[in-house]
Amino acid sequence: MKVQIINKSHHPLPSYATALSAGMDIRANLQEPVVIRPMERILIPTGLYIALPEGYEAQMRPRSGLALKHGITLLNTPGTIDADYRGEIGIILINLSSEPFTVNDGERICQMVITTHSQVVWEPVETLDDTERGAGGFGHTGR
Repeated sequence: MKVQIINKSHHPLPSYATALSAGMDIRANLQEPVVIRPMERILIPTGLYIALPEGYEAQMRPRSGLALKHGITLLNTPGTIDADYRGEIGIILINLSSEPFTVNDGERICQMVITTHSQVVWEPVETLDDTERGAGGFGHTGR
C-alpha cells in the first residue's frame, strides 16, 4: 500500500527495521535537545505529515527499550492518527522514571503501525444475548 507523506524533518522517512516488523520507528525532529523531568509530559514534533487511505489509521506506540531502560512512554498509547488528519504528527512522551531524560534530535521515540479499522452503527436494544462469561469483569476468571 502506498501512503503519501511529507517529510519536513532532516531525517530519513520512517522504515521497517526487518522484513517482519509491524512498526516503523519515528524520530524526534528538534532544533535542540529537550529534557523531560520525572512525571513531566511533552509534545515532541516529528516533521511528518501523512495522508492515509479511508479505513486506515496510524497507531503510535511506545518503544520497549525506552520504556524499560528509561521509563519513557507515550501518554496516550496507542495514539491514533486518523485518515483525515493532515497536520504534523506530534508524539506525547511522558517520563515515568525518577531521573530527567534528554530527547535528542533524530532519536527514535516511538513506533508507528498502520492498520485497518471499522466504524460501527449502533443498534439500540433493551437486552443483550447471554454468554458463558456474562457480566464477569476484572479478575473474574481468577487464579
